[in-house]
Amino acid sequence: MRRPEPDPAGPGQESVWDYPRPPRLERVPDRLRVVFDGVTVAETVSGWRVLETSHPPTYYLPPDDILPGALIPAGSGSVCEWKGRAAYFDVVGPNRRAPRAAWAYPSPTPSFAGLAGHVAFYVAAMEACFVGDERARPQPGGFYGGWITSRVVGPFKGEPGTQFW
Repeated sequence: MRRPEPDPAGPGQESVWDYPRPPRLERVPDRLRVVFDGVTVAETVSGWRVLETSHPPTYYLPPDDILPGALIPAGSGSVCEWKGRAAYFDVVGPNRRAPRAAWAYPSPTPSFAGLAGHVAFYVAAMEACFVGDERARPQPGGFYGGWITSRVVGPFKGEPGTQFW
């Protein structure tokens, strides 16, 4: 399959087609915030983001910045060829539970060691996720966990017809 034509990036924007493969891990200078069931379940200024060709950034928050009791191990996991074995969590609020709505890499590969124990959240399963003051949108398709903001342009993996990118 051919690489799609990237959308033009404007001032202050990044094209996901300039992101590397294999992916790169980098610190996030912005405040990250996750809201579920009316409660801020996670908030940090010490996050990470993973940048991978064709994907919006996936954000990871340190476990110390997650509300105690908001994550319940969900059993079974998955494997990422770059980051290693993932563990999944249900996100729990005062009145609701989102099954398998977050994940972490307890013992990531050496290239992603900084992610150890940090948690990523699926935007679509949360009430809201923010990068700085901007509310993120979910990466299309429901499988990937990227956060789309006005700072990134696609097209994004996960949209119809992108399975083999």
